[in-house]
Amino acid sequence: MTDQSPSYHYATIARALREMDQAGPGMTLETLAARIGLSPAHFQRLFSQWVGVSPKRYLQYLALDHARDLLAQRFTTLATAHETGLSSPGRLHDLFVTWEAMTPGTYAKGGAGLTIRWGLAPSPFGETVVMATPRGICGMGFATEMGQTAATDDLMRRWPAADFLRDDAAIAPLAAAAFGAGETRLHLIGAPFQIKVWEALLSIPSGHVTSYGELARAIGHDKAVRAVGTAVGRNPISYLIPCHRALRQSGALGGYHWGLPVKRALLAWESAREDSRSDRPAPTNTQP
Repeated sequence: MTDQSPSYHYATIARALREMDQAGPGMTLETLAARIGLSPAHFQRLFSQWVGVSPKRYLQYLALDHARDLLAQRFTTLATAHETGLSSPGRLHDLFVTWEAMTPGTYAKGGAGLTIRWGLAPSPFGETVVMATPRGICGMGFATEMGQTAATDDLMRRWPAADFLRDDAAIAPLAAAAFGAGETRLHLIGAPFQIKVWEALLSIPSGHVTSYGELARAIGHDKAVRAVGTAVGRNPISYLIPCHRALRQSGALGGYHWGLPVKRALLAWESAREDSRSDRPAPTNTQP
């Protein structure tokens, strides 16, 4: 794997995160670079290519209290997002997503009659399992924390009666479009309540967050916060349906099906890119 690979960049960041967690605040750039086996200049170049800001600035976004800052400063009211059109091309660095949902009857059959092609693809956040029907991407999971086999099995269990066919060549252009700001089609396969929650998640613009309670209000089920949280956790299309942007009311990260380190990296990556485009200052945290 070369230095130009997005997955290599994320693997470097993941290693840096582990070192930061063990060492605590105060670690210098030089020490961090040495611990992951790179020169400071090489380390800085990789980070700048990956996210567009310096390592020191990016590491500020990875601080544990950054999620609370987001909730305080960039909380998204979903009703407003719908009214202002933020549910279309403004999400995910101008990525445009169109989607359609499976009928409840077909979903109840466990995907019977569906042929789902799948493959492995690189992403800015490590190796990714991507699955698709002829209508579009229906599954995407990060293998960085749980491993390739577990991530693949996890997605396949969502539709136990479907036929699965590995086809990396067919999946490659879909993954490239998804992570390269191309036009992407999604095929949402879920129960009606789940799809309502996933549709609400699509309204959250990049660099912003919402709460589980706000999601419940947005779909007209104010008291169904726990059920909404379950639906968020069952979202089969990570990143494109941005369940990582849902936080607890306190600002805590909450859970993330594909691993909390990935959720932290996703939020930090989006915030850094959003701030670099708008020239907003970085958060004032104490991480190195």
